Amino acid sequence: MNFIPVILWSDALVFLLVAACITTTMYVRKREHLLLPWRRVAQSSMAMVSLSVLSLFLLVGLLDTLHFRVALPQTNGTEQVYSPEVLSVFDKLVEPLRIQTEKTYSAPLAMALYAKESRTTTNGEIERDYPRLRFGGAHLTDHSQYKADVVRRILLGLLSGLLVGVLLALVVNRLFKQQAVFIATITLVTVVSIIVSLATGYHVFGTDKVGQDVLYLSLKSIRTGLIIGTVTTLVTLPLALFLGVAAGYFRGWVDDVIQYIYTVLSSIPSVLLIAAAVLMMQVTIDTHPEWFETSAARADMRLVALCLILGLTSWTGLCRLLRGETLKMREMEYIQAAQSFGVSSMRILTRHIMPNVMHIILIALVMDFSGLVLAEAVLSYVGVGVDPSMISFGTMINGARLEMGREPMVWWALASAFSFMLVLVLAANLFADAVRDAFDPRLNRTGG
Repeated sequence: MNFIPVILWSDALVFLLVAACITTTMYVRKREHLLLPWRRVAQSSMAMVSLSVLSLFLLVGLLDTLHFRVALPQTNGTEQVYSPEVLSVFDKLVEPLRIQTEKTYSAPLAMALYAKESRTTTNGEIERDYPRLRFGGAHLTDHSQYKADVVRRILLGLLSGLLVGVLLALVVNRLFKQQAVFIATITLVTVVSIIVSLATGYHVFGTDKVGQDVLYLSLKSIRTGLIIGTVTTLVTLPLALFLGVAAGYFRGWVDDVIQYIYTVLSSIPSVLLIAAAVLMMQVTIDTHPEWFETSAARADMRLVALCLILGLTSWTGLCRLLRGETLKMREMEYIQAAQSFGVSSMRILTRHIMPNVMHIILIALVMDFSGLVLAEAVLSYVGVGVDPSMISFGTMINGARLEMGREPMVWWALASAFSFMLVLVLAANLFADAVRDAFDPRLNRTGG
């Protein structure tokens, strides 16, 4: 076999989340009262446009989660050996962006390096000039062809994007019948088509210090942000749900203990707590290199550990909300009646309490997603986030810190990371607002 599949810990957690989403969707589709709020979400133009943008990010993230190792050339009679480099399906799809590296910095859509270098002419004289790139604009023989070629590629991408976008939008319009979604689909496909058309001949967002394509780095950062924003919920949700509901329902010493725990955690500065936990985890990883077969597995373990640490430090807010809601529900007549008839506490919690707080959980998790994505960027910037070898928005911004202070200033790495992160967080926030409006019963009563 030319490759061997690789399942990292974060991959397994993503697959678990996908399976949970599919199972939940099948469950909700069979129950009209659960499906009704989602129909309100589907009727919101803002929600569906935001979901279209998020779907594009999710597609990139899922393709970047399917990992494998390529087989190395085999000599006669030797055992098959695989490359230590772990690649993904996304890496294979955008292989030119990954392997076509330059010497160092180059500006977006440039044909030459960003700084002058000394070179010897045919006459033996030394002159300083901007060297041509090895790949960016290499198909051009002269700089005079540059503007015409860029315009041609933009027009080609525009026309093909409009054609494919209209066809796809017609299909999407049959499902949602919203003009905003129709326009958003055409716009997204057109923008992607233009970028693809330009990327076949140039570095659209330039290159970094070691010559890597910044567009490739930005796209690779999407998976890290999505994992931080979603996998963390696997830790946050069980803690907040069970402790919050237990504190509100049982009250007494159970409530006192749980309140004491989350009050103590809330009083500790979160950044210091996360930094201390990450440093202890890093020492453990460094002292046990035999645990990891590849460097990718080592970096992935730090990413999963960061999700665990963020989950253990961010469940207190949701726990408070659930405790307060459970305290109110405990006094409801149907709960009092169930207790009078001798129904067990476990049955009351699973059949009456938990289903009625799910809207709070869903709203809180969707609203917290963007906060976790931004938290990764901040933590990686200060050096306690993901592994430095892992590409993320935080590591890109941290790397751009020194680039902004050089002369001439290298601005495109920071601008690219900021733009991608802004679009992701903005789309998540707009979708979260629509979900909150659809699921919050108070807002629905007011609007109805």
